[in-house]
Amino acid sequence: MKVATFNINNINARLPNLLHWLKAARPDVVCLQELKCADAAFPAKALARAGYHAVWQAERTWNGVAILARGVEPLVTRTALPGDPQDAQARYIEAAIRGVLIGCLYLPNGNPQPGPKFDYKLDWFKRLQAHARALLRDDVPVVLAGDYNVAPTEIDIYPTTSWDDDALVQPASRAAYAKLVAQGWTDALRARNPGQRVYTFWHYLRNRWQRDAGLRLDHLLLSPALAPRLKHVQVDREVRGRPKASDHAPVWVELADAPTQRGSRGAAQKSPSRLTRARSVSAPARRPRSTPKAQRRPLLVIDGDSFAHRAYHALPKTILRDEKQPAGAILGFANFLLRFYETEQPRAVLVAWDTLDVPTYRHESFPAYQSGRQFDDAIIEQLDVLPELVAACGFVNAKADGYEADDFLAAAVTREEKRGGTALVASGDRDTFQLASSKTTILYPVRAGELARITPAEVAARYGVTPQQVPDFIALRGDPSDRLPGVPGVGPRGAADLLRRYGTLEKAFRAGRLTGHAEALRLYRAIATMDRTAPLPPLPDQVPTWDTAAALAQAWQLKQLAARLERLAAAR
Repeated sequence: MKVATFNINNINARLPNLLHWLKAARPDVVCLQELKCADAAFPAKALARAGYHAVWQAERTWNGVAILARGVEPLVTRTALPGDPQDAQARYIEAAIRGVLIGCLYLPNGNPQPGPKFDYKLDWFKRLQAHARALLRDDVPVVLAGDYNVAPTEIDIYPTTSWDDDALVQPASRAAYAKLVAQGWTDALRARNPGQRVYTFWHYLRNRWQRDAGLRLDHLLLSPALAPRLKHVQVDREVRGRPKASDHAPVWVELADAPTQRGSRGAAQKSPSRLTRARSVSAPARRPRSTPKAQRRPLLVIDGDSFAHRAYHALPKTILRDEKQPAGAILGFANFLLRFYETEQPRAVLVAWDTLDVPTYRHESFPAYQSGRQFDDAIIEQLDVLPELVAACGFVNAKADGYEADDFLAAAVTREEKRGGTALVASGDRDTFQLASSKTTILYPVRAGELARITPAEVAARYGVTPQQVPDFIALRGDPSDRLPGVPGVGPRGAADLLRRYGTLEKAFRAGRLTGHAEALRLYRAIATMDRTAPLPPLPDQVPTWDTAAALAQAWQLKQLAARLERLAAAR
């Protein structure tokens, strides 16, 4: 993935140069600054013909920012830097693209200094630091790219005293940039060019381009989750030398693909260090001494109904246990369960179940909730006995009248995060995206048996909202599978746009939006919100009892499953 930043210095005046560079360099993502055009004048059609989707915040005078993405549509997560709702300058836009959160910024110049413009620059820097810190807490892949209007050190400006009074090189500006980077960001260009003079900006005056009298003002900062993927970084200097060029040159980084998700049983078996770690942590005699290791292993929480139904519809109905009772859902669910355990090596496993014959408060408050659902007797029969298999494996079930499986997932994640641990939530229900955090990842099944690992950045990429906003998003958009109607005419894009603007439904109501739907939306949101107080069994570290599970599988005459469990028992 190739991500670039380019202060274009009037996008319409430099459009031929921009299109020429896009064709030659083929970046995947481009952050543009200083558009200097009104919203309606942004050349979206010309960029689309070049293969780039665009999102932008334009401003007729000096500002304006945009993000371009080749072949995909950016999902906007912010159109302004948080912290000052009165700031109307178009200087920040943020979007999720291919699993990476891209923040495009144009930091204030600050001249003349001292004075109100320099004060505004430093205040903007403080807001950027606060937002950047919040992004780091989410532990997601982030690039903060743009014209920072700071030459961070003396090596980032050609030897001269003529800029000494400029806001770009003031100690306060440099200290603010250093404080930002010190949060844990990687300055990509400097990281790959330590001690070298590398410039990105050359003023039009006094032949500074011809004399290579430049400054490094354009920076790409990579979050810790992304920095290990940095392969290459470069300044396309030749673009600055073209006729009618911007006074900046594009800077870009090349990022390696995200590591392949662990998903194959064979891969787990080939890793002796993983197996050794699992054995030492699980051994009863070692357990008191291995508390730090145990905390590093995640709690695995599984939506039992989700995977049982998925298995039931995927496998032949001719699979039987005891030579007469259906067993396709049992066998398929067992395959999911063992795959999750072998791949993730959790400290403990909890499987959550719905109670199908007792209504919850959701059904009582909204009678249409999940109406019309009908299940075959064969799947209901297997759902009744699947908890036996889970318990035989040494794992824990959660099921109680008045609660759904989702509620137990939320309660388990909340408890695990409070104890300082991490969690994995395996579910095919996208409502669980509200649980994604820096400590919790959703394992979401996609095509051909693959699992997507849903983090807060992936939630933003798919929905354009944060995990905390998912219940409000569902309420607005509706959920056909649960018979939640949402608001007519809003849809996913409208719901995401409204939440990006107001943050929550309640704030939208206070602003006078959708007040006629407020009562219904509050009900839909309550239905979509998982109950984090659902009752849970104790969840100490577990040692799987594969031999007990193998005996149960033998009793059910599921010979292949029994043989697999016996091999696991022998290996332990």
